[in-house]
Amino acid sequence: MSAEQVDDDLTVSGRPVSTHLRDVRTISERMVGHFLETVAPCNTLPGDALGGDVAAVTRVCLELATRMLDGGADIDTEIARVGAAAAQWAREGIPIDTIQHAIHEGVKLGFDLVLAQATTGDQQSLLNVARRLMDILDTIGATVSVAYVRELKAVVSEHHAAVHTLTSALLGGNSTSTMARECGVPIADAYHVLALHIPPHRDEANPKLDPKVVARRKLRRVQAELATRCGERALSLLSVDGGTLLLPANEFDDAALDFLVKWLSDAAQAPIRATAVEAGLRRIPEAADEAHELLDIVQRLRFESGLYRFNDMALEYQLTRPGPARDFLGSLLDPLEEYPEFFETLQMYIATNLNRQRTARLLHVHTNTVDYRLKRIGQLIDFDPTQASGLWYLRSAMVARSHRDGDITERRAAR
Repeated sequence: MSAEQVDDDLTVSGRPVSTHLRDVRTISERMVGHFLETVAPCNTLPGDALGGDVAAVTRVCLELATRMLDGGADIDTEIARVGAAAAQWAREGIPIDTIQHAIHEGVKLGFDLVLAQATTGDQQSLLNVARRLMDILDTIGATVSVAYVRELKAVVSEHHAAVHTLTSALLGGNSTSTMARECGVPIADAYHVLALHIPPHRDEANPKLDPKVVARRKLRRVQAELATRCGERALSLLSVDGGTLLLPANEFDDAALDFLVKWLSDAAQAPIRATAVEAGLRRIPEAADEAHELLDIVQRLRFESGLYRFNDMALEYQLTRPGPARDFLGSLLDPLEEYPEFFETLQMYIATNLNRQRTARLLHVHTNTVDYRLKRIGQLIDFDPTQASGLWYLRSAMVARSHRDGDITERRAAR
């Protein structure tokens, strides 16, 4: 923008249009009053904000507008002040739509003041003024948006870091009262401690896509769903493949937990498995260990997605404890080592809660094939998986074996 353009194109009543906006103090006071009348959310702002910050920034915006109307290029100071004000409003929680609406109303009011001074011979000049005001609106709106969003991200990041620290402290059994006050999250007397496994999204295996990007998007969807459903009541430490979630026990019943895991699975677009243990504040670290041990059992036994509680898994949990009973039960399935398809069939049959049709579907075989394999398993190990007594032993053997084999693998890896 050049000064020559201003002289030739931006004049009203024979004077540069900026001169009609020179009385910055009077016009800014009029604008603030106009905001109160036309921008409804402004009525909820504190009086000192309207009389102080808003009035001051309105004056700065007017000064910026007159400089740009005069073709001035040196507007960095005004831009910086507008950006600083937008950042402060973001930190104070003033809605961005209120700010943007006030900016548009201010520009409209300024144009009305110019129109009031115009004559019939100023038509072309008014068109040029309107175009310049659009540039001014773009500059101020972009400055406010960028500064506001940047500050909001910083505030959210600070809060997220504080909540992350609080959650870590609870899981570590450390004192949390000071941190809870700092991040504004009330501490409950007892929590549901959930361990979550988030499997890979199908697109993570797509060679045309970056699996890390797909995984991060999956995690963001889960976190967004968690925030939508639970707000700040949920404390979480999550990664792309799972983590730990703390929910106040007095605010979430069993049905709510089941629904939550389903909603999170829908958001992840992947079947989430989760386990839950309820605990008082001091026992959260032990409960988290138990929940993750239960989740390990669910994973090894390839249970279907959903939420499993300690009461549902008490037998399996006990069977995983080291000792001669676990060793004996784990050895019952040794005859199946030569028949991996039999072992897989038994594992799937148990995981689907003895559903032969679903087992066949998951294994991509006919139901008669499943029946044949189950019969052969009974012949090989002297326990019939189609009978209640035999199935009880085989289910126990599957649990024991999964941990016996897992322990062997872990020992080998540690060497």
